[in-house]
Amino acid sequence: MSRPLTALFVDCDSYFASVEQHLNPSLRGRPVGVAPVMAETSSCIAASYEAKAYGVKTGTRISDARVMCPGIAIVESRPAEYIRFHHQIIAAVEDCIHVEAVLSIDEMWAWLPLNLREVSVVRGIAEKIKSTIAREVSPVIKVSIGVGPNRYLAKTASKMRKPDGLFFIEHRDLPEVLYELGLRDFNGIARNMEVRMHAAGIHTVQKLCTAPKELLHQAWGGVMGDRFWHLIRGEEIPDIVSAKKSIGHSHVLPPDFRDPNKAWPILCKLLHKACERLRSHGMLTGALTMHLSFFRGERWTPTMRFPETDSTIQLIHLLGKIWRDRPDARAHLIQVAVTLTHLVERNNFTPELFATLIAEDDAETEIPQTKEKHQRLDATLDKLRARYGRDAVYLGSVQDARDSAPMRISFTHIPNPSLEEDH
Repeated sequence: MSRPLTALFVDCDSYFASVEQHLNPSLRGRPVGVAPVMAETSSCIAASYEAKAYGVKTGTRISDARVMCPGIAIVESRPAEYIRFHHQIIAAVEDCIHVEAVLSIDEMWAWLPLNLREVSVVRGIAEKIKSTIAREVSPVIKVSIGVGPNRYLAKTASKMRKPDGLFFIEHRDLPEVLYELGLRDFNGIARNMEVRMHAAGIHTVQKLCTAPKELLHQAWGGVMGDRFWHLIRGEEIPDIVSAKKSIGHSHVLPPDFRDPNKAWPILCKLLHKACERLRSHGMLTGALTMHLSFFRGERWTPTMRFPETDSTIQLIHLLGKIWRDRPDARAHLIQVAVTLTHLVERNNFTPELFATLIAEDDAETEIPQTKEKHQRLDATLDKLRARYGRDAVYLGSVQDARDSAPMRISFTHIPNPSLEEDH
């Protein structure tokens, strides 16, 4: 049975770098690398296509990028601008077709209704999207569009003619249309999975596409292999809905903030942000992990378990206990991060029957005695900061980090400015 085109996928090309080239015309046509902080030990979080031609890519160390691409312009990331243009791009696409879901800062997809599935019609929609973005947002910011019988293949198609591409994967052309790809061109097959593919005797995309479902199940170690088998055949299958497993923030320290006395306030600020997000999702956390990367290459990632809470004060107190136990208290740091795990929904949480005690210095403090006060304090702080900005009120431990650890964007999480942005 032939399956119709049902999904249109929009992928922004070198998005962060393109926004920088739009904002600064002198960067247009030049290789550009975007760094989280202006330090040679940092790494590119994005690269323009002019830089990619020299081998510079996401994760390339800044000092290496300068060697690989002489004359490359390194600019510091501006997350607030990327979010602003992100919403403009969504609005431009909405003018052409309804956006079914925004998947990341630079990706979104649209469902094709029954009356908009002919190739000529869809091509017209795709070309309208490109022209609308060029007119309403910027002619510098390009998008590649893929169309397919399901969202997975539409996403795959969007990668096949970058940059500024438009490609169709029709059901009648499967699987041969995929043979030009490499194994790692497929979403879901990274380095480790490629090794497992090879161990299963799958070395080419042709072999992947013709492999029996049982072999893919074995290679993936479960139902994800079954899902992949159906998806590359153009079938539509429901998404797997998973509960949120963690909330965290990280920050690469610029040279002036690598001393531990200056890194500590930044850690507190990162945890403060994570706590605000935790409460905004209506969740509690039962574990805190601190991630420290030392200047000489060592890493330390201790985890502490505790009764579920969302209190910023309690969690910063626990963070301090972990911090005091770190190895080599005078060693300089290059990156810090905090992650909240063992998350539970507040509305579905049953607290412990007996009062739980936590140590505070040498004394014991009973959580229930202060729980209500902490909740009122957190609610008040969240409201004030959301309305008047982060500098309106904050905990004293954050004082020395007010101008550090600005908002960052991961490609799978688009910050809510009211929770993420430093005003």
